[in-house]
Amino acid sequence: MLTELRITNLAVIEQVSLQFSEGFQVLTGETGAGKSILVDAVALLMGGRASTDHIRAGAEEAVLEAAWTIPTTGPVTDHVQQAGLLGPHETEVIIRRVLSRSGRNRIYLNGNLAPLSLVQSLAGLLIDIHGQHEQQSLLSLQAQLDALDAFAGLNEMRKTYAVQHDRWRMRQRELEEVRSLAAQRLEREELLRFQVRELEEAAVQPGEEEALSNERRRLAHASRLRELADAAYGGLYDSELSILGGLGSVTQQLRELSGVDSDTAELLSQTEGATVQLRELAHRLRDYRETLEQDPERLMQIEDRLDRLHRLKQKFGADADALATRCRELKRQLEELEGSQARTVELEALVAEELAALEASADQLSERRLRGAAKMEKRIKEELTALRMDHTRFEIQVHADREQIGLGPTGRDRVEYLLSANPGEPLQPLSRVASGGELSRIMLAIKSVLAETDGVPVLIFDEVDAGVGGAVAAVMGQRLRTLGRYHQVLCLTHLPQIASQADTHFLVEKSVVKKRTVTCVRRLDPDGRREEIARMLAGLAITKAARETAAEMIGEQPK
Repeated sequence: MLTELRITNLAVIEQVSLQFSEGFQVLTGETGAGKSILVDAVALLMGGRASTDHIRAGAEEAVLEAAWTIPTTGPVTDHVQQAGLLGPHETEVIIRRVLSRSGRNRIYLNGNLAPLSLVQSLAGLLIDIHGQHEQQSLLSLQAQLDALDAFAGLNEMRKTYAVQHDRWRMRQRELEEVRSLAAQRLEREELLRFQVRELEEAAVQPGEEEALSNERRRLAHASRLRELADAAYGGLYDSELSILGGLGSVTQQLRELSGVDSDTAELLSQTEGATVQLRELAHRLRDYRETLEQDPERLMQIEDRLDRLHRLKQKFGADADALATRCRELKRQLEELEGSQARTVELEALVAEELAALEASADQLSERRLRGAAKMEKRIKEELTALRMDHTRFEIQVHADREQIGLGPTGRDRVEYLLSANPGEPLQPLSRVASGGELSRIMLAIKSVLAETDGVPVLIFDEVDAGVGGAVAAVMGQRLRTLGRYHQVLCLTHLPQIASQADTHFLVEKSVVKKRTVTCVRRLDPDGRREEIARMLAGLAITKAARETAAEMIGEQPK
């Protein structure tokens, strides 16, 4: 609810401070008194386009302030809290805008400098201005869809659909990501298969590289090794002065010695043991010598094998003994990639399943919207007829986009309100209706139908009484009074039939103070209200009959 409005140095207003109440409130006054300036002020506070022409002559800046009471939860509260400008459990929003001749206009929200875009985003949540201004939420297609859904009681169904839509889009994005990696995955799979095949074919054994290196050294030096083995063998066994030949004589001598002196038997045992060991060593040298044959073909095979092992080590960044482990790791990666193909198939099935459920929900929404649109059309036409707009045609168009791309977060439907104000004229979007007064009456009809479901708390009607009077004006007053039960309604009017039905009445007056035109606004008490409605009935010469009629009109209104 708009609780207070303060205006300083705006056009002909020098200083005005207004406190508003709940329900239906009217602002009246003679033509040119400055009523529309009050609406201009609210429009500017909601982010309307500002100009230095708005600033009162002789002043350097104009200051506009408005205070709103908002619920502890809801779209407005969430919006301001997300901007960090409203604490928990706070229920007041204060908007202040300063227009400067220097062009450095500033806007504040709850005492903090705020971007104009933030206040503009709040406008449609806080207020609807119907008339010659632009803050009319129902002129946007999204608002028209929201209004239809609220009227048809589809908000819960729409929330359920929105959850389904989010889930479908999430699955779809996941599938798109998997598919986008498909080409890379195929390339990676091919590389992994090649590498695994290469390592498996190589069949590198633990310790193989060291063994081959040793064999290569033996083959490369076979001739010299044979010479050394021959010499060692000859020195031990196969020469006249061999160690084993001399040790045999020593053994014979010790045997004779121990036959005489048994205490030397241990010496004989040690000599015989040494003989056995040296003989075994000689046999091994002989066998080793026999293995030392030059084999250029085998040496080439070893060189090729070691070269292959070296290239594999360089390629896979691992020691030869770790290549088997590397092969197992590559096989694991290959299995994971092959599993991702299964994930793609699984996701495709999930996306198809989610899409089928989403389309079914979208179809239900479309069906309910079509039924709701028919009922809403009928109700609005009844209201238009009551407002003596019998020739006005009104239609709610619900167009369902059957393509998959048409499935949005609110369904597949494009909702648009169409209007033809004159016989023979084609239906046109509501946003193209030119006449401010005509549009205001149409909006009054729509808002009357949406009274219980429309979430915008404050409605301002300007020019709603243009070109009407009598019984139509009385009907308008009744509709506005009824709207006041669900919204805070402010109406600028010249008609006593409308003003007499208000809960609160403000009088806008223009006077000359110190040779300057000044607009003032005051809240009327019962006597003042009766006098103002009498003026509206009779003009300048207020008669007793006019006062009596005014009292009667006010007294007829339900309390």
